Amino acid sequence: MPVQIEKSTLQFLKQLAANNNKPWFEANKAVYEAARQNFISMNAELIKKITDFAPEFGGVDPKKSVFRIYRDVRFSKDKRPYKVNFGANLGIGKGATTAGYYVQIMPGNQSFAAAGAYMPEPEALAAMRQEIDYNLKAFESILKQSAFKKMFGGLDEIEVLRNAPKGYDPENPAVPYLKHKSFVVTRNFTDKEVLANDFVKTVVNTCKVAHPFVAFLNRAGD
Repeated sequence: MPVQIEKSTLQFLKQLAANNNKPWFEANKAVYEAARQNFISMNAELIKKITDFAPEFGGVDPKKSVFRIYRDVRFSKDKRPYKVNFGANLGIGKGATTAGYYVQIMPGNQSFAAAGAYMPEPEALAAMRQEIDYNLKAFESILKQSAFKKMFGGLDEIEVLRNAPKGYDPENPAVPYLKHKSFVVTRNFTDKEVLANDFVKTVVNTCKVAHPFVAFLNRAGD
């Protein structure tokens, strides 16, 4: 039987969004643990299948790569104590020095898979920009590949500079890419797609199409 996301997992997250408080969460701790384990099992299967074409991700721990559900509210005006999604970081995350994959499950058709490097540290960002500048044709050929373009469209507009980054000529043809502070592409999923028994296969295929993009970014600094 293929590993899949259960209806009860999405239902728990939906109920948590409506009851985002400690008393309710504690009263439903067993339901949370079951939902979390369901997501971890899906993540384990995802990692296993990704390593068929990207063996460098074989060392990712299915459990440790799942984000905590507890929010850090110390410096936030939003004091809700819990996240209302399950997310797994396969080498992609704020401050990451390498590119990778991220998957998020959230009811209300807000689930998605992402690939690339989100807000990398300055040194890593500089190396990725240099790699794109030096090998612009190779980078553009990846973005323009038909399956890639159909699935992702183009780079996510997360945080983009108004002008060319320091040290680059504004007339440099790579500048439209170099202005990005993250290099990420995303594919969204409906709740129906998340609950399908082939969802892991769908996410794996998403990562496979994005793999040349991820591999290009990870060559930066080599």
